[in-house]
Amino acid sequence: MRDRGKTILASGQRQLLAWLIFNVSLLQLFSIVACDDYDSFTSDRSTTLTFSRDSVIFDTLIATIPSATQTLAVYNRADKGLRISEVWLEGGDDSHFRVNVDGHDLSRAAGRRAADFEIRRRDSIIVRAEVTLPESSSDVAETFTDALHFRLENGLEQRVTLVATAENAFFMRGLTIAADTLFTPQRPIVVYDSLVVAPDVTLRLSPGTKMLFHQEAGLTVRGRLIAEGTIAEPVVFRTDRTDHIFDYLPYDRLPSRWEGLRFTAESFGNELRGADIHGGNFGIICDSTGTEELKLTLTDCRIHDLGGDGLRLTDVHCTISNSEISNTLGHCVQLLGGNYTFIHCTLAQFYALSANRGDALNIGNVADGVYHSLSCATFESCVITGYAEDVVMGQWIDVMALSSDEANRIGTPQDEFLFDHCFIATEIPAEGDYATRFINCTFDDPEADLNREKLFTLIDPRAMLYDFTPLREAPLRGTAKPESRLTLPTDLRGRSRFADEQPDAGAYEYIED
Repeated sequence: MRDRGKTILASGQRQLLAWLIFNVSLLQLFSIVACDDYDSFTSDRSTTLTFSRDSVIFDTLIATIPSATQTLAVYNRADKGLRISEVWLEGGDDSHFRVNVDGHDLSRAAGRRAADFEIRRRDSIIVRAEVTLPESSSDVAETFTDALHFRLENGLEQRVTLVATAENAFFMRGLTIAADTLFTPQRPIVVYDSLVVAPDVTLRLSPGTKMLFHQEAGLTVRGRLIAEGTIAEPVVFRTDRTDHIFDYLPYDRLPSRWEGLRFTAESFGNELRGADIHGGNFGIICDSTGTEELKLTLTDCRIHDLGGDGLRLTDVHCTISNSEISNTLGHCVQLLGGNYTFIHCTLAQFYALSANRGDALNIGNVADGVYHSLSCATFESCVITGYAEDVVMGQWIDVMALSSDEANRIGTPQDEFLFDHCFIATEIPAEGDYATRFINCTFDDPEADLNREKLFTLIDPRAMLYDFTPLREAPLRGTAKPESRLTLPTDLRGRSRFADEQPDAGAYEYIED
């Protein structure tokens, strides 16, 4: 007699075995079908490649300097694979472009051609392109074009255009200018290993001159620098990188791409008009020389987007007017001792890349325990603002802490500063001597919870684009000293300050559309 339990068990085992066989077979079938689809290719002429862009366009380049790499994605959107019989550059061996297709360097192939590529269904390959454009005798930018061709197994041919524009430049490597020299905008000037103006020598820059500095290069002035830029044709000091880090952000807007301008102790009589200095480790540094002689005059200048201080002045005599100094990792303006006059300037600290940014204005008479006499610092019709609640800071000597010898050596410490008709984001001064240093000023009270970005036409930290023209309802409107416009009748963009009854503080005037 058979055991009924064993019969039931045996029957269950058979059912389980049958289920497993069925499902394994089904999985194998699916796998075979899937592999068959994945490995199958089509020669249907209606099936084509698609590209991430129709053309690869490079930023304007300096001739002989290699470009950054541009990337192109080549897609097969079809349900079956595509075979590419051949890829080639139209310019052949004479092409200035270097192209790598899915790991194959066309530059190493005869005729700049390569064959037998495959793109599986719903897959892609990557094309990387670079270019180095030749130098010519022309002072006019020249555009070069080429095309990357793809011939499919089905005989269909597709192409992507390559475009690059080159400017010819003058190159200077570790040069010291030993005689009076004039630079013109004939071509950009690319500086490697820094440029030095020798003592008793004047370097003059005509309107529209472009000074492009390689990483760690800068300009050291031991003699005299005269920049004669205009609103329409500024003299530009910037990095030599002309490409983009992102589509919306060129390297030119980033800080710390080169060094900066340094005026040494023996340099006097420097004049910068219509200059745009940006993207360096710092903007301008003036070494200590004393205040008997005027060291630097800045008019209609922009100093911005820097990895250190924008304008650092120590024990010198300088005048700054109609200028913007903004967005620095260090202080926008640092004054230590000296004699300074600022008229219709905008000092704006909206540096976006670090919360550990400096002050819009840092002013004092002592550093590292060393006293520096501040004989004069006058701010007339200026805007001084930024993200911080208080953007004006400084270090002052503590007279009570001085020894008798130190007190005798210093005498009466000088801290002569004055703000006249300014718009300032700082602590409102109390009554007394401190308050008398602020005449008819408008204070941006942090307790009002005002978003200071909304004072101005454009504050775009992502793209690092800024326009410090005041908006119509901004409280800095009409706060300037009326007499200031007699000497500076137009703003940094050439707009009249006589368009309404009361001029605006800062370098920019609001004009009704």
